[in-house]
Amino acid sequence: MSQDNVSARDIVRSIPGIVRRFPSIAKGYYYYSVKNEKKELTLGTLVERNAEKYPSRPAIAYEDRSLTWSEFNAWANRIANFLLAQGLVKGESIAVFLENRPEILAVVAGAAKIGVSCAMLNTSQKGKVLEHSVNLIKPRMVVVGEELVEPFDAVKADLLTRHRTPFLFLADTNTLNIFGDAPEGYVNMAEKVSAHGGTNPVLSNPPKMGDTAIYLFTSGTTGLPKAAPGSHRKFVKAYGGFGLMSLAMEPEDVLYCTLPLYHGTALLVCWGSVLAGGSSIALRRKFSASAFWDDVRHYNATTFGYVGELCRYLLNQPAGEQDRNHSLTKMIGNGLRPSIWKEFKDRFGIETVAELYASSEGNIGFSNFFNMDNTVGFSTAPYKLVKFHEGTRDPIRNKKGYMQAVRKGEPGLLIGEITKKWSFEGYTQKEATEKSILRDAFKKGDAWFNTGDVLKEIGCGHLQFVDRMGDTFRWKGENVSTTEVENILDGSGMVEEAIVYGVEIPKTNGKAGMVTLVPQNNGSEFDINKLFAYLKKNLPAYAIPVFVRVTHAIEKTGTFKYRKVDIQKAGYSLGKSGEEVYAWLPRTDGYTKLDEKLVSEIDAGKVSF
Repeated sequence: MSQDNVSARDIVRSIPGIVRRFPSIAKGYYYYSVKNEKKELTLGTLVERNAEKYPSRPAIAYEDRSLTWSEFNAWANRIANFLLAQGLVKGESIAVFLENRPEILAVVAGAAKIGVSCAMLNTSQKGKVLEHSVNLIKPRMVVVGEELVEPFDAVKADLLTRHRTPFLFLADTNTLNIFGDAPEGYVNMAEKVSAHGGTNPVLSNPPKMGDTAIYLFTSGTTGLPKAAPGSHRKFVKAYGGFGLMSLAMEPEDVLYCTLPLYHGTALLVCWGSVLAGGSSIALRRKFSASAFWDDVRHYNATTFGYVGELCRYLLNQPAGEQDRNHSLTKMIGNGLRPSIWKEFKDRFGIETVAELYASSEGNIGFSNFFNMDNTVGFSTAPYKLVKFHEGTRDPIRNKKGYMQAVRKGEPGLLIGEITKKWSFEGYTQKEATEKSILRDAFKKGDAWFNTGDVLKEIGCGHLQFVDRMGDTFRWKGENVSTTEVENILDGSGMVEEAIVYGVEIPKTNGKAGMVTLVPQNNGSEFDINKLFAYLKKNLPAYAIPVFVRVTHAIEKTGTFKYRKVDIQKAGYSLGKSGEEVYAWLPRTDGYTKLDEKLVSEIDAGKVSF
């Protein structure tokens, strides 16, 4: 198969593999297609089903610790009963601020059992961004891990919570029986939970499939993070679509997950797939390229969750005899670039790449069901690829006001039709939800979700990801809102004007953040590293601009709009006289002024961002 084509012959070649996993596919299609929002099919019932069916099989592995499905379910029940004792009821929410460890899954499962939703806070957030995210939800309580108490304490006084003892502490001990000591102002959650029973809660009004289970935070298109509600149905769809139809997970499977569990790819896709097979999820706190294969061998992992950047890091490791000395045969995730797809599969002996396309808030998803190369697969949801204004996420409308589909093979803005079956859950903020909806696109009264992403068809209904458009770009596996970063820059008191955008760096995935700025003219000399310290305090590391262009003026159009496309094309190249370009180089704690030699090294891929 060519890099940019899926043919009918390729589909036919995949049929024997599909026949072999037909029972799993048929079962998966049932769960993927369940429509009854009132059905008592939820994250909690999926966990309980595995505890009944596979009580002694491992559910979670972490470092030297392993929990069976029976043990995990009992733990989740104790958490559910604790939350009930705290007065929480169906329809309310808590926020979760924990790094990857078993406690995060137990809290989410326990809350889900009683209809309490979990807002999954990004552990990289701090300062104003973290405060904003918590206050979007106004949770009854917040669960804080020992590893994150310091950034949380910095915003605690400004949070809008609704409980007399809202802050719950979980010590970082990796054991059920050692509770640690809670700091002042926190309740020791593990200690309190241990006093409750481990039987499944019996409720007069249990949660239903259509109820909200989680909130995932996304940069969306503009501004500070938005909270996207995710119903139990999203877990059920991942259970059927990814776990059974794409991966055919079994109880013997182990999925190794280093992706952060506050992300939909890890929490919904990876864990949902594990739930489907009665399989085990092996967690690591943070991804390590050097430790990856040792971990895989330690856990006997058969599957792993990925983003494209992770795969590139693994390929950048020196090749060796151990590259195929492992049990991995399957992988699921997004962002694997066509330029490294075949090389990654061949080097590491991967058979199935279940590449997918989805978004936390969106109503449309694609899955590489046929295991084709270089594609996010196909979708049964109604969608169009339409013409758009370059450098924006805005579709082009014709003289009648309607949108125009692109020709086959041409890049187009992906939009998904909003219907009763393919509903758009949107955000907690109605205004933000409305901004993502395109109305009267092809006829009066229709409505479509604007993904803001550009894809192209490569044959047989299969799409390939091209780029993220508009005011959001992706770096280090995270979505970065340009407006969010600009707002933080505005608050520094050091910048008169700033425009933020993403630029490509050779041999990296996604786009690195860059800002072109005009310093504040207040008589004092501009201090680039004072600005860096401020950004580090108020932004997660992935959102801090990698490059900074300092200039005297930013060119605008006759209608006073920034020439963003032209600025973006210039990238980090050395510009006109009087301009300076800086880079945040790897393993440094500040900006370094670029010269021609450094630019050449970055262009040649010699600097490992």
